[in-house]
Amino acid sequence: MTDSLHGWERRDKPPTLFRRFAFARYAQTRAFLDALSALSDELQRHPQNINFGTTYVNITLEAADGVAFSAADEQFAQRIAALAERGE
Repeated sequence: MTDSLHGWERRDKPPTLFRRFAFARYAQTRAFLDALSALSDELQRHPQNINFGTTYVNITLEAADGVAFSAADEQFAQRIAALAERGE
């Protein structure tokens, strides 16, 4: 895993990335989910799994080809993390 994926947990067989994002309030969680939806629509790429509660969101990403993570896969993970860092 590259340094650009700091915070993401790499899982193999099949190759996936997992990360939990924590927020102080539900409004932040909701804003993040809305921003994630817009990003996914923009890129035509969606997480394999999203699980959330009042103040957290768990996201699992799978490699687009099912074999190994590409630069585009890593960029998607980075952009998701950036949404959380901006408080969206």
